[in-house]
Amino acid sequence: MAITSINRIKQVFFEREALEYPIGRQMHKQFKGQGIEVSFLQSHNRVTGIPGKNPREAFFQGKSTLVVGVRKTLDFATCKPSAHYQLPLVTGCQGICEYCYLNTQLGKKPYTRIYVNVDEILLQAQKYIDNRKPDITLFEAAATSDPIAVEPYSGSLARAIDFFAAQEYGRLRFVTKFPYIDSLLNLDHQGHTRIRFSINTPSVISRYEHRTPNLSQRLDALSRVIQHGYPGGVIIAPIILDPGWEEDYLELLTKLRQEIHYSCDLDFHFEIISHRFTSRARTNIIQVFPETNLPMDEGTDRRFKYGQFGYGKYVYTNEKLQIMKNFFSAELDKLFPGAPVDYII
Repeated sequence: MAITSINRIKQVFFEREALEYPIGRQMHKQFKGQGIEVSFLQSHNRVTGIPGKNPREAFFQGKSTLVVGVRKTLDFATCKPSAHYQLPLVTGCQGICEYCYLNTQLGKKPYTRIYVNVDEILLQAQKYIDNRKPDITLFEAAATSDPIAVEPYSGSLARAIDFFAAQEYGRLRFVTKFPYIDSLLNLDHQGHTRIRFSINTPSVISRYEHRTPNLSQRLDALSRVIQHGYPGGVIIAPIILDPGWEEDYLELLTKLRQEIHYSCDLDFHFEIISHRFTSRARTNIIQVFPETNLPMDEGTDRRFKYGQFGYGKYVYTNEKLQIMKNFFSAELDKLFPGAPVDYII
């Protein structure tokens, strides 16, 4: 599939070791052929040369930068609640979502990194699978990234899907906002990979999810992966409880049902996540998006809660969250009977 202007890569940095791998050599040739600025890093994991005189400029320059390298650490992080482990094929994301938690995790210049030693990463996944037999081991390929955004360059997900198709005790899952799924449609996936799409109301997408496809593009891609037999699902996040939110999200759910032609025998899951933020995230977001109207008032409609990783975040009050949970529980039960709801938080 042609790579559209959504992928606005301006410069690519290669670790020299990446050219020892076929994927690295192929990408180097591809980027040079497209006239994209290509440079080599002086040392592993030290990325310099991304411009930016202030936080906003540095952020956007980072979002237009790709790094191609070798994953040295092959210990996989855990990935609760969606999976047992992360599958680290890519870190970072091409999209620019104002609310994204990665804004506080990937530094002031949040570039995307592709790892070329895919076979070594999958070999490590095999070890985790073998250690947990006969239990099924789930791997999440999008815990700190949107790997579909760079799949036209890397082909990493296609290789991972082929790998997991042969695994009796291993399963792959990932979530995306991007529609670049053509190369995955005709793979013999054996139903071992679940492809989910992150969706939201058109209003939330247009206000906060910059440089991402619109809702119709996402639902069209989701419909196509379902037609090709993949287990599917959606993450609806973040749920923003603005005035009129019930009508907006009911319209979203109704459109989703129509687009995927839902029936009770469809393997389709839901994950529902309310908006939350940390004080650090709020500071970073305002630096990059000084005109943002993202709701980050720490006052009457929020409460402070400690998360599983030891830091605190602001979530909606218990009353508001209960109203949200009741709404989605009822509407999902009516519109998508039998569809598992993994969590509403």
